[in-house]
Amino acid sequence: MASKAASVAVDFSRIYTSLGLGKETIASLQAFRKRHNEAQRLAHQYNNQPTTVDFAHYRSILKNQAIIDEAEKVLKEFKPVTYDVNAHVKAIETFEAKAVAKAKETEEKIDVELKELQATLANIEQSRPFEQLTLDDVAKAHPRIIETVETMLKKGKWTVPGYKEKFGDLNVM
Repeated sequence: MASKAASVAVDFSRIYTSLGLGKETIASLQAFRKRHNEAQRLAHQYNNQPTTVDFAHYRSILKNQAIIDEAEKVLKEFKPVTYDVNAHVKAIETFEAKAVAKAKETEEKIDVELKELQATLANIEQSRPFEQLTLDDVAKAHPRIIETVETMLKKGKWTVPGYKEKFGDLNVM
């Protein structure tokens, strides 16, 4: 019963999103959880059913005693069939290996992404405020801006294309 309480306490949707699992992995995990829950439900249902047959009760209420004798004989001779579950176990182990491989792959991707984000954050924290930037700083960071402005000046263009459409014209005349 403790495992059921633990599985209820786990927020799987949050796990799926926080780990960044792929759609295929999430679908496989959800299918596995569904099969597991159904198997647990059936096992609980069958464990609660009585396992003995009261033949004396049936003998007292039925007239045809031969049917009861036949049923009792069949029940005593019944031997449950054993199945070789090695194929299922191998399939589960294969699924587990794939899931672990996918998890490691996802972990590596997340580690790389975290390092990139930490580098970006450090860069942001170390940068100067926008108010302190000069034209030379911007030109050093993006030399194409200076090239574009120089080309526009050579051609005699004094307005930026699309500026009026986006910000409007402030001329009164």
